[in-house]
Amino acid sequence: MITHPTAAELTEALAGVEAGPPGDARAAFIARVADNARATLEREAALGPAAEAAAVARLRILLGRDGDFEALNAELCARLRDGRLAPLDPAVLAHLKAGLVDQVAIDQPSYWGLAALRSESAPR
Repeated sequence: MITHPTAAELTEALAGVEAGPPGDARAAFIARVADNARATLEREAALGPAAEAAAVARLRILLGRDGDFEALNAELCARLRDGRLAPLDPAVLAHLKAGLVDQVAIDQPSYWGLAALRSESAPR
């Protein structure tokens, strides 16, 4: 579900990161950033396919049609833009929130509010 930069772009950029000399604060910072990016890529590989499949399932129900993630997401945007779907429709909001929770789990798994978001998103 990483869209920008893409996982491939991020992987390519990380390949160019070289270790700096010991004691170099800038190199140490860049190494920490690279480690965080690598961890994000690992979480994306582990969690992204299930998150995308869940989004596709929600979008198929919401839109009443079949398609892949990109096509369904484009259709959702088109319907919101032209008014066929209301932005405050509870089903739209539920889909967007579920997608947000999935993305936060990939991008920022230590975010303090993630557990609360997950419990609020759980079916009741």
